[in-house]
Amino acid sequence: MKQEIIVTRIFNAPIESVWKCWTEPDFVMQWWGPDNFISPKATINFQENNFSIVCMRAPIESGGQDMYNVWSYKKIVLYETIEYIQNLSDEHGNIVDPARLNMPSDFPKDTETKVTFNNLGKCKTEITFREYADFGQMFVPAKTGLEQCLNKMAEIFNKSLSKDNTK
Repeated sequence: MKQEIIVTRIFNAPIESVWKCWTEPDFVMQWWGPDNFISPKATINFQENNFSIVCMRAPIESGGQDMYNVWSYKKIVLYETIEYIQNLSDEHGNIVDPARLNMPSDFPKDTETKVTFNNLGKCKTEITFREYADFGQMFVPAKTGLEQCLNKMAEIFNKSLSKDNTK
């Protein structure tokens, strides 16, 4: 049965900066992946009917393996909406069945994703991140991982504010 994960976050940054977190590889690599994971590579082809490939690397104590996702863009409206389908993939963006990667049997094959942006003014931007899939037992870990990714994204802007305040 399909379920929806919804996480809303307000960032201390103008909408243009938050948007860059999705369009520029250097920014994506700073926030993609849950706590203790890093993103060593992101190939961003940010256009409708195109796709991006993002990699997250597990910590050494968890095996240190690289895991790839492909984001297939369906709709992009500048500073408003990004809609895409997430799939597990190989490093070239070829979709891989989660079972082949030893994921749980009910790991979602397709995750419909929609990110909406809301300019709150005064250098604040709200995003609402929605994932819709048949998550099964992965619902709680998927929600937790998404929240951790957005915490990392918030940290990008918190570091920027700290640097600005020390000038």
